Amino acid sequence: MKFTKMNGCGNDYIYMDCTRRLPDDPGALARRVSDRHFGIGGDGLILIAASEVADFRMIMFNADGSEGSMCGNGIRCVGKFVYDKGLTDKTQVSIETKSGIKTLALTVEQGQVTRARVDMGCPSLDADALPVVGLGSPVIEHPITVQGQTFQMTCVSMGNPHAVLWVDDVDHCGLETIGPLLEHDPMFPDRCNIEFVQLMDSGTIRMRVWERGSGETLACGTGACASAFACYTTGKTGSHVKVRLLGGELDIAYDPTDGHILLTGPAVTVFEGELPE
Repeated sequence: MKFTKMNGCGNDYIYMDCTRRLPDDPGALARRVSDRHFGIGGDGLILIAASEVADFRMIMFNADGSEGSMCGNGIRCVGKFVYDKGLTDKTQVSIETKSGIKTLALTVEQGQVTRARVDMGCPSLDADALPVVGLGSPVIEHPITVQGQTFQMTCVSMGNPHAVLWVDDVDHCGLETIGPLLEHDPMFPDRCNIEFVQLMDSGTIRMRVWERGSGETLACGTGACASAFACYTTGKTGSHVKVRLLGGELDIAYDPTDGHILLTGPAVTVFEGELPE
């Protein structure tokens, strides 16, 4: 099985061309290849498959083998993969995901994709869409106490669930303990991605993320979108935000007229290889 290791702002996945055949047990394969000591190492596995409704289909698995719905950093790399490997010559590509069809605009330099802009669709504050239970709907700046610390929490669905917490300093926010506790809290029956957000100015935020099924990652595209939208909704920022992550910077633009979010960022190939069957 040939694979390509890629990353978007340090959010790294193993990619495989499965347009002809899918592996028998992709969840087990994801656990094997994601292991950073005994495998290739990554935040998960992304399979690129054929689609009946879009140009390609993206199937993603977290490092623990659970299937994910959508990854903003991962889908940019899907666009780079299919273009750089000649699976398409289009610079506007549609990708089917569990969160719907997403459209990518690819930036090509010297024959290879370097960046991509993704129409991430419309964020939702509907508690049932996440889901989050027992807190009413919508959940906006809801006070929540974890291990003696009280946070203001806003819950946003980007096709997958996000809980955004504002903190004074993302470098000292207790992510390592608070993240997993909230991920598995009963209020999130499908678990949740937890974003810790520090406001820098009206157009810039810093963010760290605890991703369900993967733990802390260097970046999360849907999390960056959810955080930017939460900041806009609560009047903390404007509609266009730079999101600084441990792995780099993403550009997030929310259009209030149609409700869509556009995410722009890099896509990088790290290395390629082949696994025994």
